[in-house]
Amino acid sequence: MAYRVLGRAGPPQPRRARRLLFAFTLSLSCTYLCYSLLCCCDDLGQSRLLGAPRCLRGPRAGGQKLLQKSRPCDLPGPTPSEPSAPSAPAAAAPAPRLSGSNHSGSPKLGTKRLPQALIVGVKKGGTRAVLEFIRVHPDVRALGTEPHFFDRNYGRGLDWYRSLMPRTLESQITLEKTPSYFVTQEAPRRIFNMSRDTKLIVVVRNPVTRAISDYTQTLSKKPDIPTFEGLSFRNRTLGLVDVSWNAIRIGMYALHLESWLRYFPLAQIHFVSGERLITDPAGEMGRVQDFLGIKRLITDKHFYFNKTKGFPCLKKTESSLLPRCLGKSKGRTHVQIDPEVIDQLREFYRPYNIKFYETVGQDFRWE
Repeated sequence: MAYRVLGRAGPPQPRRARRLLFAFTLSLSCTYLCYSLLCCCDDLGQSRLLGAPRCLRGPRAGGQKLLQKSRPCDLPGPTPSEPSAPSAPAAAAPAPRLSGSNHSGSPKLGTKRLPQALIVGVKKGGTRAVLEFIRVHPDVRALGTEPHFFDRNYGRGLDWYRSLMPRTLESQITLEKTPSYFVTQEAPRRIFNMSRDTKLIVVVRNPVTRAISDYTQTLSKKPDIPTFEGLSFRNRTLGLVDVSWNAIRIGMYALHLESWLRYFPLAQIHFVSGERLITDPAGEMGRVQDFLGIKRLITDKHFYFNKTKGFPCLKKTESSLLPRCLGKSKGRTHVQIDPEVIDQLREFYRPYNIKFYETVGQDFRWE
């Protein structure tokens, strides 16, 4: 009776009640979701403006995360009106790992620089030995090959030359060796134009012994060349030495030195005795280190004498399990030369040697 008065057809059906409950629940969920998003966005915005750490961490925030109540930051950032010292991070980030690539610009790996020092001569004087010995020093980085820039490749330019160099730190010296520079007329001027402060090292040796060594090397490559005597003299009977032969001309040290002294003071040129380099390698290398302005770290403990080769070798080091000797092309047995030819060449070189001694202030005792 009551239901008819209200104009209802009957009591509400269960299906309709469920629909109303679902709609109410959905509306409430949407409202809560919007509120959560607004809170999160407000926290993130304040974090970015004030430099504080973000409240929500983690790269993945799915729907379930967003429905969770946002938690406050552990270390809230300061407000603009209340500056404070930067807070320490919760966990220290690992230091960046340095790449081992030579193309890296990291200062720890160094920079390619033009050489500050050059071994400019002389061929068959002991230049390779000096290079290998000085490379043991941690303050020296040297190019292993001979670039021949100031005699054969000058037209390639200084950028090409620099690109060949090893990377060095500010505290290290870049060094290269090309023995033919000493007898190249244009080399002193070209090196001076690169840097007037370049330090020059010249390894010299008894010019007669040096010429025989030079001939021995050439003979091993060209067995059909004339004899040493035939190449050394224009007229042996008259004692006329052929100075056009390069093996003879290189040993006229005083003549070549004149070109260098036009551009560099004598104090900027260091002369190494090829003979003392064999008998006292530590002493000679000590003077080389002094000349380069580096600490004397290469000492007697680095050398032993190789009786087979007839010259000193480097002992094994922590980085090398084997001792280091020069290559097979070094220490060859010289060809036998007529003693009279040797005497004639000694007389020829005598005035050049004396002038050389007087100029450099050293007596190398080649007579």
